[in-house]
Amino acid sequence: MGIYKRGKTWWMSFSYDGRQVRRSTETDDRKLAEKIYHKVMTEVAEGKWFERPRDEEKTFGELMEKYMDEHSVLKKRSTSRDTASLKHLLPFFNNYTLTVLAQRPELINRYKVERLKSGAAPATLNRELALMKHAFSLAVREWQWVQDNPVKKTSMEKEKPPKDRWLTGDEEKSLLTVMPPWLRDVTLFAVDTGCRRGEILSLPWKCVDLEKKVVTIFGQKTGEWRGIPLTDRIHEMLLVRSTTMKVRPFQNDVVFTNPLGMPLNIHELRWSFEEALKKACIEEFRFHDLRHTFATRLAQNGVDLFTIQKLLGHKSYATTQRYTHHYTESLRRGISVLDHHIKNEQVNLTVSTNLSH
Repeated sequence: MGIYKRGKTWWMSFSYDGRQVRRSTETDDRKLAEKIYHKVMTEVAEGKWFERPRDEEKTFGELMEKYMDEHSVLKKRSTSRDTASLKHLLPFFNNYTLTVLAQRPELINRYKVERLKSGAAPATLNRELALMKHAFSLAVREWQWVQDNPVKKTSMEKEKPPKDRWLTGDEEKSLLTVMPPWLRDVTLFAVDTGCRRGEILSLPWKCVDLEKKVVTIFGQKTGEWRGIPLTDRIHEMLLVRSTTMKVRPFQNDVVFTNPLGMPLNIHELRWSFEEALKKACIEEFRFHDLRHTFATRLAQNGVDLFTIQKLLGHKSYATTQRYTHHYTESLRRGISVLDHHIKNEQVNLTVSTNLSH
């Protein structure tokens, strides 16, 4: 029993449940084959290894096919991103069995090296690895196709910190001036609520309470509901829209529509928004930066980060902490109040001292 060579590949032979088992290590590296063999022996001793018929060995390609059919399809916003990631993952990993990948995490490191050499950005590579990691987690936890998740043993690439960009007051005036009414309404709503693009486009009237001046948003990314109070200008804008919607020939349940009264789609919004940016001469700005504008303005005006987190619908406080530098500057007003208090106390102390003499 041990390892032996067939052609260029090392095989392992061992006794399991009173029978002789022979399995390929699928490597021509003796040291690596020995590591695989010793790992299998440890699993056999601990009762964690089980023999799977060769025709039941699942490949990475089969794993991702099941993942896309059962999970990615439920997350419409990420399906296209997953598909793009698979264009790079499948050519490299497609025919590897999950068992081999679990035993040889160095294959994932080799993939990382090749992707980076080809010019892939760290953020792009991390998305690909995250997809692979999630699929393996399901294979281990729910489908029991494999026992280990090799991606957990692989480090992610360091990404550049997210770029901070928000609208200044002057930029906002310039942008709104060149926009058609429907786009101006969508933009104002994004600036004053911090909602994500998908949340805005799918917002139904039943989630708008004009009497209480609040909208209830379902976070497509978090799967949770949150309430957002309305600013006066958004409340007024929605009142006008609710009135005009009643007389439109093409009524629809969603709040924001195109000039024909039909639901807006992402492409229509993106094209129109980019055209407006060009007319207003505003560079390096995305629609998502309107959400940053909302959070930045709150932080700069002294709103605490816990409140900002709840309004944005962040699950993680760490995500909201990117606005800490704005919030710290706003706290100077608090220190000025303390300065004023100290000076008053010093005056009182001086007066008291003079009176005592």
